[in-house]
Formats: sequence, C-alpha cells, structure tokens
Amino acid sequence: MPAYPTLRAPHGRDLHCKGWLQEAAWRMLQNNLDPAVAEDPEHLIVYGGTGKAARDHASLRAILAALEKLENDQTLLVQSGRPVGVARTHADAPRVMIANSNLVPRWATWEHFHELEAAGLMMYGQMTAGSWIYIGTQGILQGTYETFVAAARQDLGKDNLQGTLTVSGGLGGMSGAQPLAAVMAGGVYLGAEADPARVARRAASARPRYLDEVIPDLDAAIQRALEARAAGLALSIGWTGNIVTLLERLLERGVTPDLLTDQTSAHDELHGYVPDRTPEGSVLDFAQAMTLRAEDPAAYTRASFCTMAAHVRAMRALQERGAVTFDYGNNLRAKALDGGYLGVEEIRDAQGRWLYPGFVPAYVRPLFCLGKGPFRWVALSGDPADIVETDRIILELFPDNAPLANWIRKAGEMIPFQGLPARICWLGYGERHLAGLAFNQAVADGRLKAPVVIGRDHLDCGSVASPNRETEAMLDGSDAVADWPLLNLMLSTASGATWVSFHHGGGVGMGYSLHAGQVVVADGTPQAAARLERVLTNDPLMGVLRHADAGYEDALVCARAHDVELPMLEANA
Repeated sequence: MPAYPTLRAPHGRDLHCKGWLQEAAWRMLQNNLDPAVAEDPEHLIVYGGTGKAARDHASLRAILAALEKLENDQTLLVQSGRPVGVARTHADAPRVMIANSNLVPRWATWEHFHELEAAGLMMYGQMTAGSWIYIGTQGILQGTYETFVAAARQDLGKDNLQGTLTVSGGLGGMSGAQPLAAVMAGGVYLGAEADPARVARRAASARPRYLDEVIPDLDAAIQRALEARAAGLALSIGWTGNIVTLLERLLERGVTPDLLTDQTSAHDELHGYVPDRTPEGSVLDFAQAMTLRAEDPAAYTRASFCTMAAHVRAMRALQERGAVTFDYGNNLRAKALDGGYLGVEEIRDAQGRWLYPGFVPAYVRPLFCLGKGPFRWVALSGDPADIVETDRIILELFPDNAPLANWIRKAGEMIPFQGLPARICWLGYGERHLAGLAFNQAVADGRLKAPVVIGRDHLDCGSVASPNRETEAMLDGSDAVADWPLLNLMLSTASGATWVSFHHGGGVGMGYSLHAGQVVVADGTPQAAARLERVLTNDPLMGVLRHADAGYEDALVCARAHDVELPMLEANA
C-alpha cells in the first residue's frame, strides 16, 4: 500500500485558492482528515464506521486541485466523494455542491451500496464526514450534554447527573462524546468499547480528557463506578470489551444504572458494529471478530445481528429494573429487529411503538420546534484565541440565556480542540444569523485573525427525515416524509450557502435516513453579511416550518412570535 501524506489544514491568512469561500472548503476537507480529527485518515474515514471525506486518494487530490483553481463564479460538483464537474454559476451560488450515498429507494440497502462501493462508484458520507464540516467529538458533545441534563430533569427529578451512573457503549468519534458529556453534567459514566485502539485514543486525548480512567477488569470497573456514584463524583470510566458483556454482567450483579443508552455503530452491521457471539453459540473476542469480518462477511453480519438481539434484550431487562433507557440514534432497535434474532414483541408494543424511545422524541423535539440545533463554527486562522473571542461574542449577544452561557463557559474550560479550533452551541431561529453577522463583523474589524466557517450537523431541526431518530414519532405521523430535507437543501442553495450537501443513510444506515447540510463563510465582507443573514435565518426556519406543519404548538407559537408566514394556517383562519 502506498504511503499517503498526512493532511492538516493550513492556518493563517495566506490564500491557496482564488477566494476565501474556496479556501474554506479546501481547508475544511483537509481538517476532516487531520489525524487529530479523523478515525482512520489513511483510508479517508472520518467517523461513524466508514464515513469518508472523499471516495479515494485520487479523488481527494482532484478535489483539492479543483478548489485551488475554482473561480468566484463557479461551482464544483462532487458525487459521493468524487469531483465530476465544474459549472459556471454566480458569486452567491454555492462554491461546492455535494451528494453522497443517495440511492433510489428500492435499491437503498447496504448490500447494493457495498456492490457499488466495491466497484468504485460510491462512498458512505455519514453526515459531516462527506460534507467537510466535522469538528471531532465536540461536534456532538453539547447535544449529548443537553440530552443527559434533560433526562436528569425529566426522568430523575434532578438538575444534573450528580450521584447518578450512566452506562453506554462505544468510544468512537461520536460515541466518545458521552463520557465527557456525563462528567460535564456532574455524573459517573461507565462505557464499553470493543476496539482497544479507540479506548487508547480517548484516554490519550488532551486534558481535560474525553475519558478519565481505563480499568481492564470488568468487575473492578463496575465497582469503581458504583463507588464514584455513591461519592457524588464526576468521573468517566472506560472498559475494553463488548457492551453486551458489560450489560449482562450488570444484570448478573443486580446493578441498575440510572441512565442507559448506546452509541455503538449499530447502523452498519458489517463495518461498524462488533459482535461478541455467533448464532451457533461461539464466543468472539475482538481479534476473532475482526478475522471473521475479513474472512466471512456474511457470517460476521449474522453474528452482529445475533449480538444486537442480545444487546436489546439486556437493555430492556435493565429498563424493567428501573434504568431510564433511550436509543441514541444508532438504529440499534431496528437493526436488531431486521436481523431476525429478535421478536417484534420484544421491542415494540401492540401499537407498534418502540418499547424504549429515541432521544429526539424523548428529550430534544421541543428544541427542534423552536428552530434550535447544533450551530458550529471553525476558526480558519488556526488560532485558539479566535474561539475565545467568538465565545465572548456569543455571551454578549445572548446575555439572558443562562443555559447557553453555562455551556460556553464549560466548553472553554473542558473541551480540547481537534484540528482547527472550533466551537459548537445550540442556537435557534432568530439567533443563528445574529451570531453569524457578529462573527463577520469581527473578521472585518480584525478582532478575528481570519474568516470563520459556520455550519452544523445534519442532525438538525429541519434538515432530516429519519423515522428512527430525528423524525421518530412525529405528531402527525409524517416520520418518513423526505420532502423536508430536500426543501432545506434547496432553500440553503437559494440563500447563498458556501457549500451544500445531501446525503443518505447517515447515523442510522442505508434506507433509514435522508438529510441535508450547509456551510457558510464569514469573511468580513458586506457580501458575506448578506449571505449569512439569509442562510442562517432560513436554515433554522425549516425546523419551525417542519414542526408547525406537523401540528406542534411550540412551533406554532414560535412562528407567530417571529411573524413567520404559514399559508395553510392563514387560509384556514
């Protein structure tokens, strides 16, 4: 295998492209593949099992070269990580338009995807991997923190997680946020990760660490967690092994966690999830599982489905014992059911509802109704001082938002940067554009040393159709309606986003989701200000419209408060 150069995004104000909009995409693509950011940069895998930034190294080089030559009135078209053409558009059109992993519904399966991938015709873009706006584990951290705090308030009757134990699986790019989120919320976290390299990566991260302690012995890890809970400590503990083994041991010992969830890569039964058993009754350690994956993918897939069934059964058993249990968006429930080793009655009630809910309907949907979601930005200067300045701007802009101020201060104290310095916070409709305009002015004034990239996760209020995650249990039954992310994509394009993307299968796997992304650059110019105001107003507007149309009162109140036009509501008045 040839040696590939290590990529890291350049810092500072020197341009390598013909404008800052192209430069931003050029740097962010490389930032996605920085070894401090990506899970497997040699294979162009950023996070989420096999979520890639480019289809192959030749495509990566071609994308970077095309961006360097791209004019200010041209748009680069990228099809599943491969640059396929440059079109003459106009200055306010996106500089890059990306489509990843999209398949006609009848063919939208992992099996067909893998055939295309093997033929070099497609890649899996996950959400922010193939759209070049991944910022490392921080990207999901506030959402995880807010979910944990909401669960504490709603289900445990507490303001935080102090004196509680949270148990989950996975320590990858996304799941690695859970230990720190639990600690930031004041609780104890005990997590299992089958891959020793991932455990080591989390434990070795800069202090404050994403993982406080690694305890090799399972019973010792459980005991340490129980003692820390009793002492009211904020502590994260990792154990190297399969999450199902951990859950079954908790059941054997009669230990019930306060919160129970999972963030293993269950969305991908072949290249993501790691089984610990086979349907024939054999036990698999990690090395044996990896050998089986390489030598007999079909047998590995059966083993994954068998283990998923045991996984769900263990979670349900702990739920019956009193653990507050919820799905964290990896599609474990549906995948376990699809695999054929779990009965429908074991995971759905008589009305077809999941026996434990997803985190969005349980805790996050009220925020989505207000157009709130994961607003993120990256300092292209590479200088952490620029993030300090943007944190200060956020605190000045929203002085009465105590939860936001608490998050920004905690983030500044506790979150290590990966790659280019970045920050995330949840802002809603009527707020995001204010932050964008303020950042743009700070670039113009020289308070920020270089332009700022502003984007978000595809997991947002109005950009996803995902019936087992973001749109699970919609009030009007419109869980699977995928018009909304397409409208979001078109509106972001019309509003002047710097680059836009539309993906299939992110988070939950092939056939289960469609989702859109946008990124817009604050370069300090009046033209950027106009684009920022349009994009950062209209993007969260889609969340308000989506939920107002579904009949959510919070969204209708928000729409009325902001004088949002709702033609059907007005027609029926």
